[in-house]
Amino acid sequence: MKNFSYLRNVSTMALDTEKCVGCGRCLEVCPHQVFSLAGRKARIINFNACMECGACARNCPVHALFVDAGVGCATGLINEWLLEQKFYRVRKQCCG
Repeated sequence: MKNFSYLRNVSTMALDTEKCVGCGRCLEVCPHQVFSLAGRKARIINFNACMECGACARNCPVHALFVDAGVGCATGLINEWLLEQKFYRVRKQCCG
């Protein structure tokens, strides 16, 4: 998926630092290093890198994270790529 990039300031991810217990699970499961630990709490250090996969929210034992997985950049990029692949296959079949 070359030349794709995430949109800025549109992620649905939210962190409730009051609920956070600092277990670090979000750091472990996030594929884009969105989080770090500051003291005994998680914090968001790269909000725009979030692809809204939902791994952090699904793995948070105290439900301190929210992500509306499947509505954001990752879904948009994947759908665009799939459409591109479908077009390529159809074009290849009809036009050789």
